[in-house]
Amino acid sequence: MRKLKSILLYTALGLLANAAHAQSSDLAALREGDMRKLTLHSETMESSDETFIGADGSEMSLADYVGKTVLVNFWATWCAPCRKEMPHLSKLQNDLMGENFEVVTIATGRNPRPAMEAFFKEIGVDNLPLHTDPRQTLARSMGVLGLPVTVILGPDGREIGRLQGDADWASDSAMAILTAISTGE
Repeated sequence: MRKLKSILLYTALGLLANAAHAQSSDLAALREGDMRKLTLHSETMESSDETFIGADGSEMSLADYVGKTVLVNFWATWCAPCRKEMPHLSKLQNDLMGENFEVVTIATGRNPRPAMEAFFKEIGVDNLPLHTDPRQTLARSMGVLGLPVTVILGPDGREIGRLQGDADWASDSAMAILTAISTGE
């Protein structure tokens, strides 16, 4: 009986591993344009449990988003590529936000609230959160070395992939990848 249980467990784990690899391969096939810079992990990676400051001043963590696919974007007010990328993230939020998906923007380092608000106003963004990571504890714990960096977390809170640098997150390729991840297809 023990041998049968072991065989069943091994078979189930093998099927899950193959499904995860197949999904990663399927997603990789969707990468075009800026999305070619997206690194998809062959196995999901642990995320961070470090906290950051929510738009309302409360302490938050990425665990607050478990259950949704989340696109976490690390940015700063002084970052020129962030200024170019943020409107794409805003459009993505408009197009995909719902019970299965959300864009979470986190200004890392010294970014005074008035400067963040002015940054969003200048580029016409009004639908993304003004979260902050003033001491960069979350960013450092997630290996963010430059800006912008965008990390995709699955509904289980684990990292699926990441992209270093700015990208057109409202492109057809990005939409197809994120829709496939958030719907599990």
